[in-house]
Amino acid sequence: MKNHTALLIIDVQLGMFEESDPVYNGEALINTLQDLIGRARAAGIPVIFVQHDGQGDQPLRPDLPGWPIHPAIQPGPAELVVHKHDPDSFQETSLQQELDALGIKNLVVAGIQTEFCVDTTCRRAYSLGYKVTLVQDAHTTWHNEHLQASQIIAHHNLTLGNWFVSLKPANGIQFE
Repeated sequence: MKNHTALLIIDVQLGMFEESDPVYNGEALINTLQDLIGRARAAGIPVIFVQHDGQGDQPLRPDLPGWPIHPAIQPGPAELVVHKHDPDSFQETSLQQELDALGIKNLVVAGIQTEFCVDTTCRRAYSLGYKVTLVQDAHTTWHNEHLQASQIIAHHNLTLGNWFVSLKPANGIQFE
């Protein structure tokens, strides 16, 4: 997997972990991401962070305290951070050009929010010809009025895994 592979971490920003409404299973997500990122870095795999730049009344605006990437997974000085305004990490961003410049063909995807930014980015990456691996236990969301977060995650693993991505648990990702 090492050749032409990058680890893509989507929207793991402080605002997602606010005490008043924290993302589901957030501490476990951070622990899993720390392990994945550490293993990717040790293997020389590029780690690319996507950071949502909210606008208007969106909570992840650059002028708000919830905007920074979570300090437990802080990008290294040479690591790429791509800024986006929409759920699709490719829409009106430099992500595809950056991946092309690095010769990336395979993406390992993790992050927040399962049914929006993670789903949309996985589908778009597939449509652009990337081989996508979704880390099935390294993305999360919130409960909504109809479903529990665990149900949303399970549904998207099933839906995306049946067509757009290969699903693997974090401990099954081999970067070497």
